Amino acid sequence: MSPSETHYFESFDGTRLAWREMGEGRPVVLIHGYFSDARTNWIRYGHAAAIAARGFRVIMPDLRAHGESAKPHETAAYPPDALTKDGHALIAHLGLKEYDLGGYSLGARTTSRMLATGATPRRVIFAGMGLDGLISAGRRADHFRNILTNLGKHPRGSAEWMAEAFLKTTGGDPVALLNVIDTFVSTPIEVVEGFTWPTLCVNGVYDDDNGLAAALADVLPDARYVEIPGNHMSAVTKPELGQAIADFLAG
Repeated sequence: MSPSETHYFESFDGTRLAWREMGEGRPVVLIHGYFSDARTNWIRYGHAAAIAARGFRVIMPDLRAHGESAKPHETAAYPPDALTKDGHALIAHLGLKEYDLGGYSLGARTTSRMLATGATPRRVIFAGMGLDGLISAGRRADHFRNILTNLGKHPRGSAEWMAEAFLKTTGGDPVALLNVIDTFVSTPIEVVEGFTWPTLCVNGVYDDDNGLAAALADVLPDARYVEIPGNHMSAVTKPELGQAIADFLAG
């Protein structure tokens, strides 16, 4: 199945969502970050290919309001945990019984919410995510709300300016993306501590945007922490990201 081929399904509320695939073998669902999409996060820099080469069917959805998925402007399309329900809907649509699950940044938070609401993967990947990003989603929500409501006004070179520049490269829809913030839900620390799945916490050495990944690994019962080059924006471009995920899944 070609990674350039886009597939579609209708989610829990009828929203048309897209996904791509690469490789054959054990399914692994990988969810991209905010403002990004499956192609940018997983395909462009070779991560999906590196994982597929180890015998995996890499399944990469575009979150609602991202990539080739629908981008409704109605606020009713963005209830709390909508992205979580979309993830469950994709797994049900594909009939997956045995699979692995993970994501980068917002994709990692979505993974956490899926685990908290009944997902049953074999292994879990939290990339670009620290403990604070899972248990205190509001801080990042405020950060992105500021970015999206003040486009064109951020100081050049600031974190906000860099995020806006990335938004432009992915052709994001600011209205739909602002609504996505309303879907963010925190996961209580006691729930996170109960995630018993073998877990990889992989993070850029200079990335503390979502808190400390090492702290997340410390509270999880069965986690390994892998540090790779880069910060939150640049780590996703490094081959070490895909290699760390491939090694973990194949190990």
